[in-house]
Amino acid sequence: MIPLRRLAALTLLAATAAASLSAMPVSTARAEELVLYGAGSLRAAMTAIAADYAKATGNSVRTAFGPSGLMRDRIEAGEAADLFTSADMGHALTLRKDGRAAAVAMFTRNRLCAFAKPDAKLEPTSFAERLLDPSVRIGTSTPKADPGGDYTWEMFQRIGQQHPGAFATLDAKAKKIVGGSTAADPSDPDPIASAFARGDITVMIAYCSGAEQRRQATPDLQVVPVPPPYATGPEYGLAITSLQKPAAVGLMLAILSPEGQATLARFGFDPVGLPSGGER
Repeated sequence: MIPLRRLAALTLLAATAAASLSAMPVSTARAEELVLYGAGSLRAAMTAIAADYAKATGNSVRTAFGPSGLMRDRIEAGEAADLFTSADMGHALTLRKDGRAAAVAMFTRNRLCAFAKPDAKLEPTSFAERLLDPSVRIGTSTPKADPGGDYTWEMFQRIGQQHPGAFATLDAKAKKIVGGSTAADPSDPDPIASAFARGDITVMIAYCSGAEQRRQATPDLQVVPVPPPYATGPEYGLAITSLQKPAAVGLMLAILSPEGQATLARFGFDPVGLPSGGER
């Protein structure tokens, strides 16, 4: 939980900074409703950070999560969001380039893991060879719509650099299980678990931060981090649409603060803003 006094100070700092930017005096703080759009992989972590911020400041935070590319599409279509937390830097930077975001920052990292059924016999030392085996059925996120898919295809390309012809094989056999839509299917709340249960896939390439959820849904899964020669990204980007809204700046600071970064670490992410050797 983010300490109440510290969050109040951060929000006051945000108000002062925003007022300085607009050359207007800081007005008396009033509770506001903020809107945060985020990558699906951030659902649990951002919900926790938003709840802590709301409790500390009295500002409510309404959230929506889905594949980053599709969430960006919603903002570009005119939906109002104060903050956008993407699973890559590209979507956040695009919003800034197009004038839909005032500032962008990288706020955490993640890693890719292979979640494998035992019969896939996936091991770090034979990672590429096992993925290329015809008996191994691979599930992925959807490229372009979901950065998880983009990172996976970059991994395929790195495998192909060391194993001629491998990229074409992996590109052809990968099944796009998630990331094609922001709308949840009430009849199938966990399409990855369903794909494993049906035998459609024996390996799912996804973010390592989702390991606990994947193990709970499919208890016999092995978790194999993508080996260094093939590892890619992921770097998460935050975009804020206006620096003139003190409450939104305060939420951004809460995400970037050591407390917010510690929350991200608790949910399996690799924070970028924690002091070395602990908090000073």
